[in-house]
Amino acid sequence: MLFRSIVFAIWIAIAALSICAQPREIRIYVTDTAGAAITNANVKIDPKNSAATVCSYRDDAYYCPVPDNGGFVLAAEARGFQPWRIEVPANSSLVSEHVAVLRVGSVAETVVTIGRTEGRISDSPESISVLPKQQIGATAGPTLDDALRQVPGFSIFRRSSSRNSNPTTQGVSLRGVGASGASRSVVMYDGIPLNDPFGGWVQWNRISPIAVGSVEVLRGGASNLYGDAGLSGAVDIRPRNAMEKFAFAGEVFGGSQRTISGSMFAGGGYKGWFGDISSGHFKTRGFVPVSENERGLVDSFAGVRSVNLTARIGRRLGEIGSVFFRPVYFGESRTNGTPAQINRTHSRQFAAGGDLKNRSASFDWHVFGGTQVYDQTFSAVSADRSTESLSRLQRSPSQHFGYSGVISAAFLQNNLIAGIEGREVRGTSEEVGFASGRATSLLGAGGRERDLGLFAKDVIKIGKRLVVSGGLRLDKWSNYRALSSTTVLSSGLTTTSVFPDRDESALSPNAAVLINATDEFSIHFSASRSFRAPTLNELYRGFRVGNVVTNANASLQAEKAVNVEGGASFRRNSFSLRGTAFMIDIDGAVSNVTISSTPSLITRQRQNAGKTRTAGLEIDTEARIGDLELNAGYLLSNSVVKEFPSSSALVGNRIPQVPLHQFTFQTRYPFRGWIVAFQGRASSAQFDDDLNQFRLEPYFQLDAFVSKRFRKKIELFASAENLLNSRYSVGKTPVRTVSSPFNVRAGIRWN
Repeated sequence: MLFRSIVFAIWIAIAALSICAQPREIRIYVTDTAGAAITNANVKIDPKNSAATVCSYRDDAYYCPVPDNGGFVLAAEARGFQPWRIEVPANSSLVSEHVAVLRVGSVAETVVTIGRTEGRISDSPESISVLPKQQIGATAGPTLDDALRQVPGFSIFRRSSSRNSNPTTQGVSLRGVGASGASRSVVMYDGIPLNDPFGGWVQWNRISPIAVGSVEVLRGGASNLYGDAGLSGAVDIRPRNAMEKFAFAGEVFGGSQRTISGSMFAGGGYKGWFGDISSGHFKTRGFVPVSENERGLVDSFAGVRSVNLTARIGRRLGEIGSVFFRPVYFGESRTNGTPAQINRTHSRQFAAGGDLKNRSASFDWHVFGGTQVYDQTFSAVSADRSTESLSRLQRSPSQHFGYSGVISAAFLQNNLIAGIEGREVRGTSEEVGFASGRATSLLGAGGRERDLGLFAKDVIKIGKRLVVSGGLRLDKWSNYRALSSTTVLSSGLTTTSVFPDRDESALSPNAAVLINATDEFSIHFSASRSFRAPTLNELYRGFRVGNVVTNANASLQAEKAVNVEGGASFRRNSFSLRGTAFMIDIDGAVSNVTISSTPSLITRQRQNAGKTRTAGLEIDTEARIGDLELNAGYLLSNSVVKEFPSSSALVGNRIPQVPLHQFTFQTRYPFRGWIVAFQGRASSAQFDDDLNQFRLEPYFQLDAFVSKRFRKKIELFASAENLLNSRYSVGKTPVRTVSSPFNVRAGIRWN
């Protein structure tokens, strides 16, 4: 009896050990082809005899419960990657651990939201480009605008990087409609405008690349969705999100031109709460921008030192939505090429928002605002560039507050959205004028702007072959409480001009159609109207660059555009090609018009310059050969003045800062933990002025990036910009300024 009991106990123990030996969870590690962990994946286990289960994320892996019996399928997908799938038959010996390697997905299958509705690029009639996090991380340049230069047609006012240019020249334009200090395209971070509320420019160091998940670029009139500043398109910077309980990423690098930078991102969630924080510090001495044969004793370095801090805390409201609050701080100081020319920015902002949703509808809302102070000094430089004298001290404080609410609903084959947006901006320019080293005058100008927009859009899928969309937006804005005042210090005499209050409005319709002729070939057409209202900076603040003075104009009206485009797309397996022909007519385009010119001083004024026309062709192509990724783009942009009643001599001139041809390419090859990438861009000649007297020659620049990953979490990297050391012209004022010489950086990243 005792013997039987012992045998039975041993049998029970062996059975228990056998059961315990079978893992009750499967651990899935999800990485890209370079071995970097992907933490925002959607991993599921789909048993054949029951419903699928979403796997949980913890301790750097996804854990999936093992079904009691029968076979099952393991699947993993992430935004921007091709899906992964493995089938485990019922009689298979169970493996407790898998590694899911995801390859970057086809651009055509990428899901985007910049059209205010979620959908694949292949289903969109609009021209959309996407820069995923992997492509941004493999860019030789360290700032976001450096990465965005890979998109054909993207440009800030001048050819130089934001690291070495005045922030007031960092406005964005797309498709060659003409660059200026103010953006002709809206730039958003997590759906909230990043354009400076006073001047319309974009300070790219506000966002560290480590805090970015992806960037979506919509080329073409976008005012029907985004209102003011959407005249030539929109750029949406999508923030990085932490999907796990705790995530941390950091980056440190240093390089030539006395460059040093550090940035970090941390975030996570607990019991319905979530939060993250990102911070970055960037510093570079830069380089001397004036060409060597024109330099004098006063010429020095153009560089920047900046710090940004962004935090977010939020709460999930079960299955029905969430709320969040985000404070933001940014500080920056710059040198602009001579000892006396410097500028500083300090801003404190906030954003709050949330969403409510059910199966077929959702409501998203945001409120945002903040204060900013921008300081700048201007100088006059002698003809031999041996001396300079202070000409102007300027301070521009501003405040802004905005809000938005968007409802979206899906029913039948419709995806309908409607919304309301509004903003108020207050800003002034306070100046001290100097002559011969002495303060001579006090100048003050400023005002307020208030705008309100209502919009609606519907996207209809008709069968498998046809997508039709249409939208309409009405904007109304007013400029009020505006005045300028000048006090002559020698006499104490003050002159004040009060500008009349005024209102403007704009109606921005849009219609588009996409026809999928086959599974591989489609054609698209769209037409729209778009607009951009002048900023408070253009209305009331003047500035000086070198020996060029540009005066404000309180009488500026909004510039309005008509956009027409059409093209075709082809995609097969890992190859895609998209071409679009377009034409953009702008009435009342705001331009810097030359009023007078002498050897020592050129005077310009902002004016509504009649009509301009931009006609061109845009081509994007992508191919993948194994793990090798190839992307290339070309833009033909013939941008000229068509009408100018006040100065017929300008008719037929090319728009300043717009080349006829632009070409970009990128390659990225990940293998065995390595990544090797190259970026190149080329441009034909362009002009730096409205009279087409200052020609900037063609150029080509080649950059390189290489990295090596260790133990999945540590990455060493190095990059080189301008490998050929091409010193091409960036500006002529009329002094020739040139691009940055060959420079390198190296650093470490960890996750």
